[in-house]
Amino acid sequence: MIYQLDNELWFPDPTLADEDGCLAVGGDLSVDRLLLAYQHGIFPWYSFRDNDQPVWYCPHQRFVIFPDEIHISHSMRTLIRKNKYEVTINKDFEAVIHECSRLRIEEDGAWLGQDIIAAYTELHRQGFAASVEVWEEGRLVGGLYGVNIGKAFFGESMFSLVPSGSKLALIFLATMFQQLGGTLIDCQLETAHLKSMGGRYISYEEYMRIISQH
Repeated sequence: MIYQLDNELWFPDPTLADEDGCLAVGGDLSVDRLLLAYQHGIFPWYSFRDNDQPVWYCPHQRFVIFPDEIHISHSMRTLIRKNKYEVTINKDFEAVIHECSRLRIEEDGAWLGQDIIAAYTELHRQGFAASVEVWEEGRLVGGLYGVNIGKAFFGESMFSLVPSGSKLALIFLATMFQQLGGTLIDCQLETAHLKSMGGRYISYEEYMRIISQH
């Protein structure tokens, strides 16, 4: 059963999501609703060309990276030691989210449209969304962005214009986040790229236990 949201600020019990994790449709992308969603492991994910309302997901199995388990390959360690790239945090959030959108906007099912961009840019403005940027000689060549609540980081998208640019951003995020006491990076969806870097599944119950500790 997929629940229909209204103008009231609420979500159904996340454990009622269907097999694919789809939980609800409707509502809005306000800061308050997004924060409520992430605090319960819910996130919006929908093709903006095919849907005129947000669609909300809460997978029963969560694909995550624990910062202290990030896998840094020999080749990535070599690349890091070369100091070829500069990595920053929150230096240009808008450039990162627009680049993530630009590289996928023509794909079927593209989800990073103007409504999502506006919503997460406002989250960033209010201090709840963050970006990591990778620079080569002053040019943005990689990065990622997501939502940061307490000691959890909910990754949204990443991009790379050079080999390993997004990997470098993720390694920097995990290393920095661990130093600051962060406990979990939510990857939302499994990819071979993320799995190779230490991503693994945990149950929704364990996931909620971790993110609700702080």
